[in-house]
Amino acid sequence: MHSYTAHRQTASTGCRWHKLAGQSGVVRQAQRSASATKLRQQLHWLPVRQRINYKLSVITFRMRSTGNPAYLHHLIHDYLPACTLRSSDRLLLILPRILLALTAKAFSVSAPSVWNSLSYNCRSAELLSTFKHSLKTELFDIAYCKCEHSA
Repeated sequence: MHSYTAHRQTASTGCRWHKLAGQSGVVRQAQRSASATKLRQQLHWLPVRQRINYKLSVITFRMRSTGNPAYLHHLIHDYLPACTLRSSDRLLLILPRILLALTAKAFSVSAPSVWNSLSYNCRSAELLSTFKHSLKTELFDIAYCKCEHSA
């Protein structure tokens, strides 16, 4: 009865039962003294900072490719230098000047900052699914492997 109720709850939220069962098994089998970082890495979960960057990047990608959400569209602008530079075709965004540290948390500042920190291969993806895959790989590497990516 318990598994049926749990299955109905996950089915109503759209989660896949077998995926949740596998993840909960890893969490249950972990020792009490196990490192949370190692557990997240084993489950392929991103730390909070990278999850925030993931969300910002996906919103920015959707906005650049479709123009939606429209209420955010006027907050970011493509970097178009006055003369031809090597950075002209790097798909960068203009990073506005900030006067207060609190301003750095605004979408108009944080989205271009996160977007410009991504590798060119990630920024140049044409499909959302391709972008998400390369983005998660890049953020996972940054969080756990400390590998350098070419910008």
